Parts: sequence; structure tokens; C-alpha cells
Amino acid sequence: MHVIFLGTGGSIPTPKRGLSAIAVRRKNELLLFDCGEGTQRQMIQAGVGFHREAKIFVTHMHGDHVLGLPGLLQTMSLLGRKKKLEIYGPQGIEAFVEAMNRTVRFSLTFPLKVTEVEAGLVCEEKEYTVYAVQSNHLDSSLAYALVEKLRSGRFSPQKARRQGVPEGQLWGKLQQGLSVSLANGKKVEPEMILGPARPGRKIVYSGDTGQSENIVKLAEKADLLIHEATFEDELTERAVEDGHSTPSMAAETAKKAGVKRLVLTHISARYKDAGLLLGQARKIFVNTDVAEDFMRLELPLQD
Repeated sequence: MHVIFLGTGGSIPTPKRGLSAIAVRRKNELLLFDCGEGTQRQMIQAGVGFHREAKIFVTHMHGDHVLGLPGLLQTMSLLGRKKKLEIYGPQGIEAFVEAMNRTVRFSLTFPLKVTEVEAGLVCEEKEYTVYAVQSNHLDSSLAYALVEKLRSGRFSPQKARRQGVPEGQLWGKLQQGLSVSLANGKKVEPEMILGPARPGRKIVYSGDTGQSENIVKLAEKADLLIHEATFEDELTERAVEDGHSTPSMAAETAKKAGVKRLVLTHISARYKDAGLLLGQARKIFVNTDVAEDFMRLELPLQD
């Protein structure tokens, strides 16, 4: 699973930072969190591609998080996309997409499903779920967690042989968590062969938010917390007024949640060098980085 930061700026773009968009490539699927202006161009530069199975999760209806949708949908259509695209977002996302289709007047070449969501389970697939909580920005702003389900334990050839299971198709079924019956009538259960279930990965994206206990709970033990840090610590009062965070506020959330890694994003255009923000966060949570456009992270599976 790879995380690609397509846009890491806040409110307005800069020569070095586009607006909010984070891509997660998981197997053959693309999960896009927010879609600020120019996201389709950032996807081209990053080599993300437009034809994968895809879902888009919008945190809130501010322009720097949603105005990239018209261009992205048009680009996908011009390139002949055929696979269904799913968009999830807070109240207002359905009306926005409907108005866009009605006024811009381009024909989609693919099925589009738009779903308005609230805090709770947003979607569930065979191998992962996406949850949302209310963040501390707008009445209808959300933070999201991508949580992979537990994987089967490691297969033990030695245990399989001791149980008399011949190599081949039956080994494959046991690896899939299925019971098998041997020629002598003996039934072998997967737990007799497999080790303990192994954890998946967990990524949490705050969207725009002030400090929030909801996000602390959502991010508990996450492999990666992507948290906004719009203003430096000296502007804490401004951050609180605007429903944003400082590096120290983001770092406190990471520390409370016990996450493995924190990446700061949504950096104000006033900061040409984000080193100040990084230093402030690392005083509280050492394993912190500041996102840059096109930065890539790989999250390997845990054994």
C-alpha cells in the first residue's frame, strides 16, 4: 500500500504546493481523500492513473477540498474511463455533483455513485473498511480512517503434513481459511494449521480540524496519521478561531492516539519553508514529517 501526497497546501495553491488531495494505492484500487483544484494534473505528474477501481472521500465542502472534482471527472471521461467511481462526502456533496453535471454539461463515460455520509461506518469491502468521525472544523466536516481487516495467520507446512494434508489444492483452501476433508474422512480446520491472525494497516486523515478527541479515538494505534497543521504554534489563537491546528496540536493528537507516524499537511501559503512547523511538532512527537507534493510513503504489511 502506497500513500501519495498530491496536494499539501491550505486554502490557496503555491508554486510548490497544490491543494488537498491524498491518494492511497492499495492493490489495484485507488482511494482518494479530498480533491482540491488541479488534482487531475497532480495525478498525471504522479503517474497515479485514471482507470483503476476508485473511491473518493471528501472531508468537507470548502473549495480547496472539493473543487477539483469537476476537472477530475471530465478528465476521466475524456480518457474513456469505464469503471464505476464512488464519491463519499458530507451533506452537500450530492447537490454539488448534480449541479456540476447540469451546468458544465459533459457526458460521463462511467457509472458514478455519490453518497452523503455522517460519522460511523462509511463503506465496507472484503478486505477493509472506512470509518468517519465528526472533526472540529465545520458542522459537517469529517475525518476518515482506512482500516484493513485482520489477515489469516501464517500457513505452516509442517503442521499441514503432521495432520496428513497433502500438498496442492487442500493447502490452498486452508490458506484461505477454509476447512478441508481428507480421503480418510478426517476434517482439518484452518486454525489447526494457521498461526495467529495478523493485523492489517490503518491510515487516518484528519481533513481540516482543530484539536479533536474524536480524531484521537479514530487514530488509536494507527500506522499513519495525516493531520493538518495550517499555522505555526505562535498563531494558536488564530488556529482555534478558524477550526485549524498547529504542529503542537497535531503532535499532541498523535501522542495521545499512540500512532506510529505523523505527517503534517494543509500547510498555509505563508510558510515557504515548513522547517519551523516540523521542529515544533517533533518536540512532542519525534516520528513526524511534513508532507510535500508528490511525497510517497510505503506502508508494508506486518508479520
